[in-house]
Amino acid sequence: MPLTVAHLDELRSLLGADQVLTAVEDLLCYSFDGTAALNQMPGCVVFARSSADVAAVLRIANRDQIPVVTRGSGTGLSGGSLPVPGCIILCTVKLNRILEVDSANLTMRVEPGVRTIQVAEAAAAVGLFYPPDPGSMKISTIGGNVAENSGGLRGLKYGITRNYVMGLHVVMPDGRLLVTGNKCVKDVAGYSLKDLFVGSEGTLGVITEVLLRLIPKPAAKQTIVATYSEMDAAAQTVSDIIAARIIPCTLEFLDRTTIHCVEDYAKIGLPLDCEALLLMETDGHAAQVADEAAQMVEIARRNGCKEIRVAQDEAEGNRLASARRAAFSALARVAPTTILEDATVPRSELARMVRFVAEVARKHRLRIGTFGHMGDGNLHPTFLTDERNHEEMHRVEEAFREIFDEAIRLGGTITGEHGVGVAKKGFLPKFLGDVQMDVLRQVRKILDPRGILNPGKMFD
Repeated sequence: MPLTVAHLDELRSLLGADQVLTAVEDLLCYSFDGTAALNQMPGCVVFARSSADVAAVLRIANRDQIPVVTRGSGTGLSGGSLPVPGCIILCTVKLNRILEVDSANLTMRVEPGVRTIQVAEAAAAVGLFYPPDPGSMKISTIGGNVAENSGGLRGLKYGITRNYVMGLHVVMPDGRLLVTGNKCVKDVAGYSLKDLFVGSEGTLGVITEVLLRLIPKPAAKQTIVATYSEMDAAAQTVSDIIAARIIPCTLEFLDRTTIHCVEDYAKIGLPLDCEALLLMETDGHAAQVADEAAQMVEIARRNGCKEIRVAQDEAEGNRLASARRAAFSALARVAPTTILEDATVPRSELARMVRFVAEVARKHRLRIGTFGHMGDGNLHPTFLTDERNHEEMHRVEEAFREIFDEAIRLGGTITGEHGVGVAKKGFLPKFLGDVQMDVLRQVRKILDPRGILNPGKMFD
C-alpha cells in the first residue's frame, strides 16, 4: 500500500510531529548512503527514541504493507540503507544511550544509535577494550555495525563485530520484541538467534539494543611500517609472519596508487618509490610486543623491504597508522566519484588478486587504488571515476564483475565486511549456490512474511 497522508498523520500522532520528516529538502540527505552513484528519495523519515517507537512504526507498516528501511548514520558501502520508493526511513540515531558498562562481566549494553568510537571510548575509560574498528568508526553506529557485521583493521587478531555480540533486542516486523542472548559466556540453549540477525542488513528485524563483549585493554603496542619494490615481497612477509606464529593486531597494505594519494593528502613522509607498503602493529604484554616487533622487523628485512620504520612512541605510531586510515579520504580527492569495493580471498592468494585488479584496471582503462587487510585477505579496490561518464561507468561495472568472479574462483568471497545490499546482490547467487539461496529466502519469508523490511536488499 502506498504511504498516504493518513499514514503520516498517524506517525506524527504516535512519535510527535517533529520526529517525522516529509519536506523534500529534509529527505534529500536520506536519499543516499555511503555507496557511490546510488540514490532514491524515501516517502518520509521517522526518528525512533525507544523500542516502543520502533514497534509502533512497524505495526503500521506491517498492517498496510509499507516498506521500511532502517538507517543509522548512513555510512554503508553496499547500498544497504538506500531507500526504496515511497518507503519509511526508520532512523535510529536518537536511540543513542550507553545503558551499562559492566566491568565485572566485561560487557556493555548500548542502543543502536551509539557511535562505534563512543563504545571504544567508554570501554577504554574503565580499562577495557572493544576491538572492532571499521574505517568509519568515528561516525558509524553500532546498530549499523551489527546489521552489516562490520570488520576493520584489527580483524586478523580480534575478529569482527559478530565476535563481540552477546545479545540483542530486536523488534520484529509485526511489532513484537525479541530478546536473545545474555551475559553468560556459555549458553547453548536452542538456536543462536542473535547470530541470525548479525549481518542480516535490516531484512529480518530492527535492532534496538546490543549487548557487547569487551576484553582487557592490551598493555602495550608497537607500530611498524615497511615498504617494498614488489607486492609479492610484501605478501611473503605476511605469510612468514603468520608462519612464525605471530598474529599482529593490524597487518595492512597500500599499493603504489594509494601511497601516492595518501602522501599528497596527509604529508606523512611516505616513500614514493615503492610498489607496496605494509602497516604492522602488535599489541599485548610489553615483553611479548617487543619480541614480536623484533621478529617482524627481521622477517620484513629478510623479504627485501626497501625501508622500515619503527615508531618510537605512541604519537609516532598513530601518525604511521594514519597512512592506512587516510586511504579512502585520500583517494576520494582524486576524482568526482570514488567507489570503494570489497572482496576477500585466502591470504595465500592476495598478491595474485592484487595483480589481477591491476590487470583489470589496464584492460578497462580505469584508475584503481588498492588497499586493505593483508592479514585476512580482505582487499579494497577503489575506483576513481566519474558517474556522469556513462561509458566509463559501464567499464567500471565490467571490472566489478571480473574482480568478483576472480575472487570466487580463488576460493574467496564477494564481500568481507561491506555487506551485499543492492550493490552486490547480483553476485550472491553465484557465490552461495541454489541451496543456500533457497534457505535464505525461506528464513526471510518466515520472519518477514509481508516483506516490509529493506525490500530489494541482499536478494529479491
